[in-house]
Amino acid sequence: MTSTTDWYAKQYVLFENERTRPVKDLLAAVPATDVRVAVDIGCGPGNSTEALAARLPGAAVSGLDSSADMVAAARKRLPQFQFDVVDISTWDAPGPYDLILANAVLQWVPDHERLFPSLVTKLAAGGSLAVQMPDNLDEPAHRLLREIALDGPWAPKLAGVERTMRHGAAWYYSLLKPLCARVDVWRTVYHHPLTGGADAVVEWFKGSALRPFLAKLDDVEEPAFLQRYRDEIARAYPALDDGTVLLPFPRLFVVATR
Repeated sequence: MTSTTDWYAKQYVLFENERTRPVKDLLAAVPATDVRVAVDIGCGPGNSTEALAARLPGAAVSGLDSSADMVAAARKRLPQFQFDVVDISTWDAPGPYDLILANAVLQWVPDHERLFPSLVTKLAAGGSLAVQMPDNLDEPAHRLLREIALDGPWAPKLAGVERTMRHGAAWYYSLLKPLCARVDVWRTVYHHPLTGGADAVVEWFKGSALRPFLAKLDDVEEPAFLQRYRDEIARAYPALDDGTVLLPFPRLFVVATR
């Protein structure tokens, strides 16, 4: 039998090329230093770890994720590397690391005011913390999730599920600059062409933002919720003449060098 987490791992990689492009852009901005030890925190199914290893072919690379299924997928994909099931918020490895990569994961972890400085302390001198996070809570896809969650028989189950914590570039810069020699912060809006109209947009978010919502719903509520979401998505993201939906996706990047 396929587990729910196993389904999520498969769902995530449906759009692997689109999801991997930002981590490649992030790694390209890491200062060119002698990186001997690197770790991918929130490695998912290993696509970001693969990009990390390709960028640093001589480094000792490892990965961690809170999902056992994601770690299993990463181990299968990259058996030459060490992967462990670990919660980032309680990760206590002292380091030092020359590079800590966090690709599209820290948006799920609370208390950034404590977390980011803690990660910096695990860096070697001259090492970098490289972070990429979706910055799309104001986009229709997330706004509609919040509205639908509050308007239906599932409302009591879904109260508080939507992630709401977010900070801007200036906040992260101000937090990290006193601790680091260099802090580089930028924001990029990707426009992903998705074939399949509103259904493709829904499939995209099934692998990310929809996950905590669907996990709370039963077999009757889930299809009803998804149908309402699909209908609203079709109105918010009209297809182009060729049927393609161009999905805007803003992301925030931080490279902090100790």
